[in-house]
Amino acid sequence: MSELHLDPQRQARAREYARLRRRLLLLNIVLSFGLLLGVQASGLAVWLRDWLLAHGIRSPWAMVAAYVGLGFTAYTLLFLPLDWYQGYHLPHRFGLSTQTMRGWLIDQLKSFALGLFLGVPIAEVLYWLLRTFPTTWWIWGGIFLLFVTVVLGQLAPVLIVPLFYTLTPLDDDELRRRIERLAQRVGVRIADVYTINLSARTRAANAMVMGLGRTKRIALGDTLYNEYDADEIETIIAHELGHQVHHDLEWGIVVQSLLTFGGLYVAHRFLLWGVDVFGLQGLGDIAGLPLFALAMSLFALLTMPLGNAYSRWRERLADGFALQTTGKPDAFARAMTRLANQNLAEADPPRWVVWLLYSHPPIRERIEAAHRFRAQQSTIQGETV
Repeated sequence: MSELHLDPQRQARAREYARLRRRLLLLNIVLSFGLLLGVQASGLAVWLRDWLLAHGIRSPWAMVAAYVGLGFTAYTLLFLPLDWYQGYHLPHRFGLSTQTMRGWLIDQLKSFALGLFLGVPIAEVLYWLLRTFPTTWWIWGGIFLLFVTVVLGQLAPVLIVPLFYTLTPLDDDELRRRIERLAQRVGVRIADVYTINLSARTRAANAMVMGLGRTKRIALGDTLYNEYDADEIETIIAHELGHQVHHDLEWGIVVQSLLTFGGLYVAHRFLLWGVDVFGLQGLGDIAGLPLFALAMSLFALLTMPLGNAYSRWRERLADGFALQTTGKPDAFARAMTRLANQNLAEADPPRWVVWLLYSHPPIRERIEAAHRFRAQQSTIQGETV
């Protein structure tokens, strides 16, 4: 198959799309931080606690549930216009979204319900730890959140993903056998191979390995399966299997847990400071929740470049694994080019953007890596001959 090239017009659109998304990200950060700080500093956080007390909420467990529920609802409603603009309007404007307004609203309701379902119990445990172990709560909290992450990693493919997408066993027997042979060859056990109906929401293509242990499965976006040839799909799946061979999910959990411990300790120091400054009744006072969230968010923002640098390193290793395992650099380069053209991925983002925001190497770098591998192949074959 002839070599594909990056579409100049699509790249111009990709650069415009990326600029708008970066501006929206900055706006989101400023508004979120400003809101959290404003609610805490203005006394509104303490007022809400006192208002709930005045209306008969005495149990600390009931207080946490009511406070988190009201706070999460208010935050969701306040940011709904911005979420609509960046999650619905903008993707439609750039021809990426296929979702109806009704479908988008239903997804928002599902996300809201899921956020409450998971967020309230997590907050209950963390605030119980704050009340019970005010000195070491952040250590036990980090261990608890590590446990939650592992459990959700196992349950997500069977309980959470189906809330939003339909997973259907791949009915292409030839491609299925090809993927299963590839997984077997690299020593990765998978439960099954599925297609996932990404086309119900987007024109972008993707594939993934989901789950941990017995729930581990390969999911091909139907936007990928319907548009890419078997060699291209094989190199993409080989990249995903590379993450499994390198235990990137497990190492990612370790790295994220270390960052979580760091964030919780920063929150601990913020709360110690905030008790006197904001009139809190102790570290376990739910009125300090905005300060807690602000500390965690600030730490996550400051360490984001570090986490992204780690992720880009692991992604490069997975790309190398895919090239070595399949020996098909042309197919890999075609796949990356198709993804850039189809997904409006900016091929040559500014260096500072990559450093701050990119969890994957830029598309151009990945295509050039495939070309270098092909040149090395040709050199080795020439020397062999």
